[in-house]
Amino acid sequence: MSGPVRFAVIGSGWRSEFHLRMAQAAPDRLRAVGVVTLTVEEGERITARWGVPTVQTIREVLALDPEFVIAAVSWPAMPGVVRELVAAGVKVMAETPPAPDLAGLRSLWHDVGASGLVQVGEQYVLMPGHAARLAVVRDGVIGTPTSVEVASTHLYHAVALMRAFLDVGMDSTVVNARTFTAPLVDPLTFDGWVTDPVPAPRTTTVATLDFGDGRMGLYDFVENQWWNPLRSRRIVVRGSLGELVDDVVTRLTVDGPVTSQLAYRRTGVDMNLEGNEVVHVSFDGRVVFANPWVGTRLSEDDIAVASHLVEVGRWARDEAPGPYPLADACQDHALGLAIEESARTGADVRLEPEVWA
Repeated sequence: MSGPVRFAVIGSGWRSEFHLRMAQAAPDRLRAVGVVTLTVEEGERITARWGVPTVQTIREVLALDPEFVIAAVSWPAMPGVVRELVAAGVKVMAETPPAPDLAGLRSLWHDVGASGLVQVGEQYVLMPGHAARLAVVRDGVIGTPTSVEVASTHLYHAVALMRAFLDVGMDSTVVNARTFTAPLVDPLTFDGWVTDPVPAPRTTTVATLDFGDGRMGLYDFVENQWWNPLRSRRIVVRGSLGELVDDVVTRLTVDGPVTSQLAYRRTGVDMNLEGNEVVHVSFDGRVVFANPWVGTRLSEDDIAVASHLVEVGRWARDEAPGPYPLADACQDHALGLAIEESARTGADVRLEPEVWA
C-alpha cells in the first residue's frame, strides 16, 4: 500500500480507542484523521490522550478526507449512523453488530446492502493462533473440515470462526442451545481485578449449529469468559483425516497417525532481547503465520485489529475484496441471536437463507 490508511472514527468509547491505539502504534501504516465525539469536553480528552483532532458532526469529520469511517457507536445507534454515511457515499466499517436484532439487520440490509459500501469489524480470524490454524486447515492437513468447537468468545464472534473454518455460506442452519448456571469466581472483569472475589452464579451456554451436509458447530461460552483467567479458551476443528485441538494437529499419513505442534516464535523470553512479541507461527518446519506488525509490540488481539484495519483500507482503495462484508456480519449475528432464542425457549431455531444470503 502507498501511504498510511487514513480513517476517521465516530464515537469515543472503549471500541473506538482500540483503533486509535493502533494508529498510535504504527503511524507509518495507519492514521486516524479525526474523531466525532458527543461533546467538546470528550473531544478534548481524546485529543489529549491520542493526539487526534476531534469534531462534533459527521459533516466535519468527512471534511478531513478519510478513506473510510469507523462507526463505533452503541448498538441502537449503529444502523442510523451507517445509513447516514452510506447516503453520503462514504465507505464504512461498522463495529459489531451492525444492528441489534433480526428486524434491524433486515431493514439495514434493505437500505444499504446493495451499496457495497459497508464492511464490519471482525478480527478473530486474523489473530495469530486462529490465522495459523486456518492456514493449516485450508491446506487440507486434516482433510475436509466437518466440525468446529469454539469455547472462547461469544455469539457472532464464535459463529464467524465456525463459518470460516468450515467454509460454510448462508444456507439453512438449525440451532439448539441450552444454559446451565453454576457458581464461579470472577477475579478479573472488564473493570479490572476484584478484591476478595467470591463465587456467584454464572451461566454457561452450550449450543449446536447444524450447517447441513454433516457440518456442525459446537458453541460453549461461560459468562465473562473473555476476562476470567480461571476459564481457558479452546478450539477443536475435526476433519475427515484428523483433527486440530488448540495447537496440536493429529492426522493420518502414509506412515500412520502423526501428531505435530503449531510452534510460536516469541521474542523477549529469557535472554532474548529482540522485543516482546509473536514473530511467527510454524507448522512442520514452515511458517504458516508471520506477524506483519513486528516492532510494534502489539498484543495478539491488537495484531488482528490492526491487520483488519489494513485490509479494510485496501478494500477502500479498491485493491482487495473486503475482509468482512455486511452480509457476513448479518449472518453471524443472526445465528448468534438464534443461539439466544433457542436457549431462552428450549426449542430448535431454524435460520433460513436471509435477504443478504
